[in-house]
Amino acid sequence: MTHSTLSRRGLLLSGGTALAALALAGCDNGKVLPASFNGVDISGATYAQDFRLTDPDGRERTLADFKGKAVMMFFGFTQCPDVCPTALVRAAEIRRLLGTDGERLQVIFVTVDPERDTPVVLKAYTQAFDPSFIGLYGDAQKTSDTAKEFKVFYKKVPTGSSYTMDHSAFSYVFDPRGKIRLVLRHEQSAQECADDLRKILQA
Repeated sequence: MTHSTLSRRGLLLSGGTALAALALAGCDNGKVLPASFNGVDISGATYAQDFRLTDPDGRERTLADFKGKAVMMFFGFTQCPDVCPTALVRAAEIRRLLGTDGERLQVIFVTVDPERDTPVVLKAYTQAFDPSFIGLYGDAQKTSDTAKEFKVFYKKVPTGSSYTMDHSAFSYVFDPRGKIRLVLRHEQSAQECADDLRKILQA
């Protein structure tokens, strides 16, 4: 089984199950929300409230650092062969489609492979897609705790003398007030995501 096949199978299984749970959890508040989104609306969810991770320059970051901006957050790893680069290329296209509103979108990439994704590697990787993108990392425990807070699945999978990572393939969106609002599915187009983010930014 190839790296890509293994990764896709894990992502489909974990991502589908997790998205079903996310959608249900987001509806538990019983509120009827006026906006209609292409992504999964999880406004009012009680998870994915915050994070405390480190950027490549050694600065501790939390959601409060990005107040006034929409935040799109993706969990992955720099040696990912297809899903992660596809997600980050889409994120760059979303910023372009938003026009001047793109300046109010902060894209964050959280590594689930801190063992290999050193600060230097993480910074070079994210900035290759867009200079404004920020990579964040924690030690093994912080990575695990953050993933649990966001209901993110990830798992180390041996591949001969090395390993790859299976992981969830969706993105989280916070509004400019720092409230969790959406889960964007990996298969959504950049245009569909941009339409959702425009609504978030203009609310």
